[in-house]
Amino acid sequence: MGGKIGGDSLRLSSEKLRFLEERAWAALRDSALPERRNVFLSFAYEDIDEVNLLRGQARTENSNLEFNDWSVSEPFNSENAEYIRRGIRERIRQASVTLAYVSEHTAQSKWVDWEIRESIALGKGVIAVYKGDTPPTRLPAACHEFNVKVVPWNQQEIARAIEDAAMQ
Repeated sequence: MGGKIGGDSLRLSSEKLRFLEERAWAALRDSALPERRNVFLSFAYEDIDEVNLLRGQARTENSNLEFNDWSVSEPFNSENAEYIRRGIRERIRQASVTLAYVSEHTAQSKWVDWEIRESIALGKGVIAVYKGDTPPTRLPAACHEFNVKVVPWNQQEIARAIEDAAMQ
């Protein structure tokens, strides 16, 4: 009778050990994945279609690009610039990185330039992303002044740039 009890407890222990090993391997696998970053997307409204495509790619489960979007998806219903700045500033505070989508429209956007400057003032990493073969000929002044890294729209490059910017 005593041997049977010992055998049962040993079998339970090996089952428990196997369960713990599986959990440990799962934790190691998960730790190898990059951390999902909170990202504020800065862009000129004329580029909303491209930005929505970027947002969609970040939500796709087969994507290397993963982030939580903390940008403003609905425009602030106000003409009061300071009210708008406060709302955007709060979104930037909640993010670890600002990703500025740059195009031919962006250099003229006072808001994109301000969002880059505000992000840097708040200690956030900033990167700029462009679509196509070459970056736009004109970028927001803050990109030049603060030597913002500009990367092509490539999931792996964007993911790497976000991670690098978050570690700054």
